Amino acid sequence: MNNVRKITLYIALALGVMLLLSSAYIINETEQVIITQFGRPVGDPIQEPGIHFKLPFVQKAHFFDRRFLEWDGDPNQVPTKDKRFIWVDTYARWRIVDPLLFFQRVKDERGAQSRLDDILDGETRNAIASHDLVELIRTSNRTPIANQEFGEDDAAGFVKISFGRERITRSIIEAASPRVRELGIELLDLRFKRINYVEEVQNKIFERMISERKRIAEKFRSEGQGEASRILGERERELKRIESEAYRTAQEIKGKADAEATAIYAAAYDRSADSRDFFQFLKTMETYQNVLTQKDWLILSTQSDIFKYLHNIRTR
Repeated sequence: MNNVRKITLYIALALGVMLLLSSAYIINETEQVIITQFGRPVGDPIQEPGIHFKLPFVQKAHFFDRRFLEWDGDPNQVPTKDKRFIWVDTYARWRIVDPLLFFQRVKDERGAQSRLDDILDGETRNAIASHDLVELIRTSNRTPIANQEFGEDDAAGFVKISFGRERITRSIIEAASPRVRELGIELLDLRFKRINYVEEVQNKIFERMISERKRIAEKFRSEGQGEASRILGERERELKRIESEAYRTAQEIKGKADAEATAIYAAAYDRSADSRDFFQFLKTMETYQNVLTQKDWLILSTQSDIFKYLHNIRTR
């Protein structure tokens, strides 16, 4: 009898523990709960942290996050207003503000992500198709800086924008917010993660950039060749000028030397007659010495030029 009572007591305690465990649930600060009974919501959402109770085996607690949640869109190929095909990758932040409506419309976060894909991707496509590419990649009409390296002024081809990326993202949020509100969701923010050309257009842009840089390089080469030719021309002209001045100076020096030599010769010839006669006499004697030998005989007239010095000596 005692054993039956113990067994009954143990069974009662086990059932009590099971009922307690199935009826109690804990909510922390980051959660909110919807209670359903046979699949239908019962009562208001519970957001107060702590231990709460429900009917065991009949009611079920559905937990939802109260924190900011992330939506990461898939990259999509989208045409802009100016017919540029680009890849657009976006992301957003959202939170559950009405858990009861959220549960009734999408059930859980997976269903919410699917609905956000449809809404945010659609609004993003509409916004991009309504604006030119330059509006998507810039946020303001900042003053461009001239490209000193290539000697070009970027302001010449600078296009002014009316909206800019920031206003476009705001317009997407404004357009999508009423639709996500119907799901019990608040859209906090949306941003473009990446904007890029599709591969075909990207290759054409790269080719155009390469050709533009080649054009600039060719311009620099042409200017460099022109400058080199100018420097070589100046060098040749300067070299000829120096050679001409050197030749003129050399000729002036030669002329002065010849003039001085002529003056010296003239001064020597302009000395007294006796000095000239003596000089001529010495030269004549040198001629005799070089021309005549001891075996030679000369028959000279007393009027000959060679004999005149002897004749003059005898007459003195």
